[in-house]
Amino acid sequence: MSVTGLPFDDFRALLRELPGPDAQALVAARERDAQLTKPAGALGRLEEIAFWLAAWSGRSPAVNRPLVAVFAGNHGVTKHGVTPFPPSVTQQMVENFAAGGAAINQICLTHDLGLKIFDLALDYPTGDITCEAALSERDCAATMAFGMEAVAGGTDLLCIGEMGIGNTTIAAAINYALYGGSAAEWVGPGTGSEGEVLQRKIAAVETAVRFHKDHLDDPLEILRRLGGREIAAMAGAILAARVQKIPVIIDGYVATSAAAILKAANPAALDHCLIGHVSAEPGHLKSIERLGKTPLLALGMRLGEGTGAALAAGIVKAAAACHSGMATFASAGVSGRTD
Repeated sequence: MSVTGLPFDDFRALLRELPGPDAQALVAARERDAQLTKPAGALGRLEEIAFWLAAWSGRSPAVNRPLVAVFAGNHGVTKHGVTPFPPSVTQQMVENFAAGGAAINQICLTHDLGLKIFDLALDYPTGDITCEAALSERDCAATMAFGMEAVAGGTDLLCIGEMGIGNTTIAAAINYALYGGSAAEWVGPGTGSEGEVLQRKIAAVETAVRFHKDHLDDPLEILRRLGGREIAAMAGAILAARVQKIPVIIDGYVATSAAAILKAANPAALDHCLIGHVSAEPGHLKSIERLGKTPLLALGMRLGEGTGAALAAGIVKAAAACHSGMATFASAGVSGRTD
């Protein structure tokens, strides 16, 4: 980060100057696909995924070092009783990830995916968004920078996930601030909020967006005022992946809210990203539609942890393997079309 200007200045510049797809790699992938032993288009979206990998990695489609990055943060808004679980569960789940006991551990083992967990100052929850900003500009920018650094190390497919008690409240507030409507449209059960807890969650989102209403025309201000450390870190990781030519799979409602901030800042900011799945959170499908994306999976999940993105990574790996491993008509001695 620069030592002059405001903390967000470097991110604004980066968002204005994002690199585009690699046209040469895309052409090469399309040419190879035309020679593979299958009818044109027979693999449907798997072919599109292979082309996407080529365009955003700048090479022949391949997934050799996939990584699931899970960012964990705590939120001051939980003091309003918006969730049935205490914030201490965030730390407990981080420890469960480290011990290999969570769903994401099993999915990563199944699909041979790397897994890294990032604990973002869990002992220091963000500010209560109903009456103050979640983060200062400096702290938000520093957390985005941390997220950017988290993707270092040779990854060639990044799956973005999160853990944080109360963070579906945060995701709902971000979407409400970005897209309007009503708070109730964007608020869902999260970890099991219902009855009075759900009503408190809706009220908190309404209050937060009303409190910050004079500052919601700037996506990065929305991020720092209504977001959380895991949201900021995911936004940073997605940005870093773009610069480093790493395709990205985004997980559920909370991860999608981080992506939505970037899309609002630059309509092309998510061109290197896929949405892994549509979750059971009511606002997630609406958010995905606003991003102009089609999720790979719809399994009724709402766990977070990067689980949907990790499952989708198995499909992306299969798409790359089909593209690189299938024989061509010439090499297999199979006759091609005669027309």
